[in-house]
Amino acid sequence: MHTLRDILVNVKPLQIRGDATTVVDSICIDSRKAEKGCAFIAVRGTLSDGHLFIDKAIVQGAAVIVCETMPEILKDGIVYVQVADSAAATGYMADAFYDFPSDDLKITGITGTNGKTTTATLLYKLFEALGYKCGLLSTVQNYIHDEVEVSTHTTPDAISIQALLRRMADKGCTHAFMEVSSHAIHQRRIAGIRFAGGVFTNITHDHLDYHKTFDEYIRVKKSFFDGLPVSAFALTNADDKRGVVMLQNTKAQKHTYSLRVPASVKGKVLENNLTGLVMTIDGQEAHFRMIGTFNAYNLLAVYGAATLLGEDKMKVLEVLSGLHGAAGRFETYLSTNDKILGIIDYAHTPDALLNVLATINQLRTAGQQLVTVVGCGGDRDKTKRPIMAQVACEHSDKTILTADNPRSEDPEVILNEMEAGLTAPQRRKSLRITDRKEAIKVACSLVHAGDIVLIAGKGHETYQEIKGVKHHFDDKEILTETFETLNK
Repeated sequence: MHTLRDILVNVKPLQIRGDATTVVDSICIDSRKAEKGCAFIAVRGTLSDGHLFIDKAIVQGAAVIVCETMPEILKDGIVYVQVADSAAATGYMADAFYDFPSDDLKITGITGTNGKTTTATLLYKLFEALGYKCGLLSTVQNYIHDEVEVSTHTTPDAISIQALLRRMADKGCTHAFMEVSSHAIHQRRIAGIRFAGGVFTNITHDHLDYHKTFDEYIRVKKSFFDGLPVSAFALTNADDKRGVVMLQNTKAQKHTYSLRVPASVKGKVLENNLTGLVMTIDGQEAHFRMIGTFNAYNLLAVYGAATLLGEDKMKVLEVLSGLHGAAGRFETYLSTNDKILGIIDYAHTPDALLNVLATINQLRTAGQQLVTVVGCGGDRDKTKRPIMAQVACEHSDKTILTADNPRSEDPEVILNEMEAGLTAPQRRKSLRITDRKEAIKVACSLVHAGDIVLIAGKGHETYQEIKGVKHHFDDKEILTETFETLNK
């Protein structure tokens, strides 16, 4: 049982009107979930303002209202708490309501534009293999030790996060690894979490539809490290030109990883081919099942975080060498007859797409044709659309521009904006097929024995969102079915 005073222990209310010893049975930020005895927290969101739903929450039984602006009329029998920042208060209140799960877990947050999912997933797999019970919060799936849940956001809302962390702790988990998105940082969804460490992968243009400017995007990412405690570690990619910037004002212990410059964790790629990577890390040679320079950086981040969490370096390398990455991240499929290599990757930013294409081009042999299928999501950063098309055409023999998740937008408009970035020669080596399934089929029909098909943008996703409806769609299903149908 928790009283209001109990769950406000780390919140500094501007005022409380009513009885602070009122028992709180649940907390919510969605008025539709308000119930008898709950505390409803009115949060100002990007699409709606929770203050507009205070009356609805009360009708449904809310006993406590937490808000930034007090209602003009205060209703009898309801406790009102005014705070400066409802979003931050949500995290701190949820932390207390779920009995401070961060105190029972070593939580490591991974942030950056690319590599978050692979790094977090590898850390989870590594520590499970080392004998720990662990939790994972990622874009693809959430794990509570061996219990899996499909994810809906990179970082869930603050209440859901704390509830998940409590379930992890109750199941005996000792560690948790979570992706920390820029949206979650800005919207204070990670407030109340006491991190044991933070990892920065890299930063490139993304989410400018939300943050508006690249400088603001950087500032938000950096604020995650600014908030880490003295007891935590902060591990950054020294080869990213903004990697050191991330650690400028952190109180945490500063560490770096690199393939190019002196660093706390130094790596070198010795071999990079379709069977995996051979690297030296801290002077020790190891073979890994993952492909590409971008994965070399992910492996360095995982190794660095694991050793900073106290694990033996040699044991970490031994286990890491046998692990695969996350679903939908450079996943490969080989056709039965023609041995065509199909690659599914989540690359949905210009930099991520360039990394994948550069890896393929580095590994493919003379005469091997590369056909890329790519689109851009609707209701997202429009500035990257022409660049995505340019990157695909410049580094592929043939490119098919197609729909991704158009969401509320017209896919034809999105494709027009992608095509606007192409030169005349690039247009001649590209096709435009709006239907993504048809685009994949055409790509497979264009290639010959030993060629490569890259399907980029959706990765692990098993849906296509059109006009607010999510239809079942799985790139790997379509790819493998097409290989079979065409007898490839």
